[in-house]
Amino acid sequence: MATRDQNLVDIRRDLHQYPEEGWKEFRTTALVAEELDDRGFTLHLGPNAVDPDERLGVPADDEIAAAVERARDLGAPERYLDQMDGITGLVAEKRYGDGPVVGIRVDMDALARQEAMDDDHRPARDGFASKHPGEMHACAHDGHTAIGLGIARELDDNGGFDGTLKLFFQPAEEGGRGGKPMSETDHLDDVDQMLALHLGLGEETGTVVAGYDRPLSNAKLDVTFHGEPAHAGGEPHAGKNAAQALGAAIQNLYAIPRHGDGKTRINVGQVHSNNAQNVISEEAELRVEVRGETASLNEYMLGKARNVIEHAAGMHECSHDESLYGKTTTFDCDESMVRAVADAAGDIDGVSTVKDRKEFGGSEDASYLIRQVQEQGGEATYIGVGASNPAGHHTAYFDIDEESLAVGVDVVCETLRAL
Repeated sequence: MATRDQNLVDIRRDLHQYPEEGWKEFRTTALVAEELDDRGFTLHLGPNAVDPDERLGVPADDEIAAAVERARDLGAPERYLDQMDGITGLVAEKRYGDGPVVGIRVDMDALARQEAMDDDHRPARDGFASKHPGEMHACAHDGHTAIGLGIARELDDNGGFDGTLKLFFQPAEEGGRGGKPMSETDHLDDVDQMLALHLGLGEETGTVVAGYDRPLSNAKLDVTFHGEPAHAGGEPHAGKNAAQALGAAIQNLYAIPRHGDGKTRINVGQVHSNNAQNVISEEAELRVEVRGETASLNEYMLGKARNVIEHAAGMHECSHDESLYGKTTTFDCDESMVRAVADAAGDIDGVSTVKDRKEFGGSEDASYLIRQVQEQGGEATYIGVGASNPAGHHTAYFDIDEESLAVGVDVVCETLRAL
């Protein structure tokens, strides 16, 4: 499959059929790289697009190897797979003029969930539902990737703009795993303005939000409690119960006092102990996330959570391991960028409503790229492009109105020209 021979809807539908979870987006990255290479972009792939040592929530080596082989079997160009060296992500740049360096960030990864396969779901009904069991584009990242390519095409084919374009095709947004390692590279050092975007978010097609502000800072922990097994009937006193430690942790994680300075959140999303009923649990796993309205509030919740986990283990004479699975921060959009997007969107066919600002509500790891640019004196905004979603994000019936793809491309390109 060559993306350069397809329109944006076809590209989105192809990507939708072959979703790839975070840090496994080898086919997606390679196909995007092939078209941008043909268009004369300078490419930075894999370990040259992200800092490998800063990656969070990386799958096991055998999972990565299997994802590479799957991409190869599905026709991903070999030369780009080789350059990735087992790490996904792409930064592509091209100079069109002497003006500012503008970064555009789009994400590529899918979710670990099964897609609906009945006729009430348009991708299933029209033959482009996921062919990968247990993986689904349920958050429009397939559309974001298509828009990224569409921006390159539109600028290339219609005179560019007075500046340099840097396209950040970011891996592993889900879970907040890929933004930080991409922001830790030197690719942002010369970026004057940064734009990120998202389709949907509850807005109808034709609506553009020029600036989403204040996503919640977020951190995700994977925790394993280690106890000692014993026969639950014959020697219950001899064991050290990891499941009890887990239970104590859950109860007290939800008891962490919420902070008076702003929004704070906590959730235990998954627990597991692979244990028989008559054996004292020797190992129990917990997956937890915290959020805060500010980075400092997020750190408050993270510190409290780690304290609870440590002492829950100690109460039951267990040890524990923990690893940071993902993390995001927060930001406010720059007024000059919000104004530029709003003014550009107001003149675009297909845009009926322009909203200046909204609060994001969830979390978003484009925050690291945006904050890095802002801290270096640049400006940034996070754009919402309505897509009339028939079902909520991350659900089995999620879909987008594909007319939103062209709207997204036009909004970004006209903003670049205005800048």
